[in-house]
Amino acid sequence: MLSLPLDGVTVVSCEQAVAAPLATRHLADLGARVLKIERPGSGDFARAYDETVHGQSSHFVWLNRSKESVTLDLKSGAAAGVMAALLDRADVFVQNFAPGVAERLGLGAAPIRSSRPRLITCSVSGYGSTGPYRDAKAYDLLIQSEAGLVSVTGSADEPAKSGIPAADIGAGMYAFSGILSALYDRERTGRGTALEVSLFDSLVEWMGFPLYYAGYGGTPPPRTGTSHPAIAPYGTFTAGDGTELVLAVQNDREWAAFCEHAVERPDWVTDERFATGSARVVHRAELEREIDAVFATLTGAKLEARLTAGRIAHARRRELPDVLEHPQLTARDRFAEVSTPAGPVQATLPPITVPGRAPRMDPVPALGEHTDAVLAEFGFDAEALRRQGAV
Repeated sequence: MLSLPLDGVTVVSCEQAVAAPLATRHLADLGARVLKIERPGSGDFARAYDETVHGQSSHFVWLNRSKESVTLDLKSGAAAGVMAALLDRADVFVQNFAPGVAERLGLGAAPIRSSRPRLITCSVSGYGSTGPYRDAKAYDLLIQSEAGLVSVTGSADEPAKSGIPAADIGAGMYAFSGILSALYDRERTGRGTALEVSLFDSLVEWMGFPLYYAGYGGTPPPRTGTSHPAIAPYGTFTAGDGTELVLAVQNDREWAAFCEHAVERPDWVTDERFATGSARVVHRAELEREIDAVFATLTGAKLEARLTAGRIAHARRRELPDVLEHPQLTARDRFAEVSTPAGPVQATLPPITVPGRAPRMDPVPALGEHTDAVLAEFGFDAEALRRQGAV
C-alpha cells in the first residue's frame, strides 16, 4: 500500500478543546505522527465535555483518533528536558495555551526555533498575540458573538449561535492549511516558520459577505432562518404531506426552470414582481405565499420529482439521525470503525481522499496510553519521571 502524504512527519501538540486538536487530527489523517501532550490526571479538558459515546466525550472522540497520548506536567522541572527531546525530533509544534503561557514555559516560538530552524510552530489563540483583546477569554460562543456571527444567525425575532463550534473549526482548518503550506515551503527553503492563527481572525474571514453587505450596503443582512437575505426563493418550504424541502434558486435561468417545472407557472418569469432577483427579494413574502399555495397541493415525492426534472437546486432538511443513514454516505461507504478505550465507534472518513491510499483511522487514545513507550523511545525513564511528578 502506498504511504500517506504526511508519513514521516512528527507533530508535537500541547492542545486541548477543539481548534488545535482538529488541526492535528487532520494531519494525523494524512499520515503524520501526532504526540498529544496532556496534563497528568485530567488530560485535555474536552475529555470531560460529555459522556455520550460509550461514556466518552463526543468532542474528544471526534477530534483525537490516530494520536499518541503522552502525559507530562509542563510545570515540572523534569518536563523541560522531555519537551526539548521531543521538539528536537519534531517537524511541527502546535500549542493553544492561553496568551503568554507558552513563553513562561519556555515554549515560545522564538526560543524553541532558535536552535531548530527547520521546526514549524503554530500558535492557536483566541484573539492573537497583540491587541486589546489578547488576554480575553475566547470560548467559541464568545468569538461567534464578537465576530458578528450570532447577529446574522437565527430568526428575525431572535439571534442564535451556530449549532457547531464555527470559530473553533475555522481556526483549526486555517491552522491545518497553514501547517501544510509551511511544510511545503520548508521543502523549498529548508527553513521552518512561526505561524499564528486566532479564532477571531478566522471567523471574521468567514464573515466576509455579511461584512461587505453591511459596510457597503448600509445595513446588515437580516436574520432569515434558512432563507437568504439577498436571494429568493431560498430556504425551507413544505409540501402538502409535511415533507420539508430546501430550495436555492440563485439566478434567472434557475428561476425560469422553477416556474416551468416546480410550480407550473411560466407567467411568473415575466411577472414584474418576480422577474429579477432583486424584485423577488423585495416581494419575498408575496412570492413565498404563492409558492406555498402550489406546494400545498403536492406530496413531497411529487414535488421532489418536479424539482429533479427541472434540475432545480433543492435538498431535504434532514435531522441528525437521518444524516447517519444518508444514502450518499451509505453508497460511498463513508463510515469506518475506530477503536476507543470504551469500545468501537463508527466514524466518518476524512474529507480529503488520496487515490490508492487508505485513510488512517487509528484508535482514540486513553489518557497517557503512550507515555511510557514514547518516553522510552526518546531515552527517558518513565518511572523515574513519574516519581518526580512529571508524568
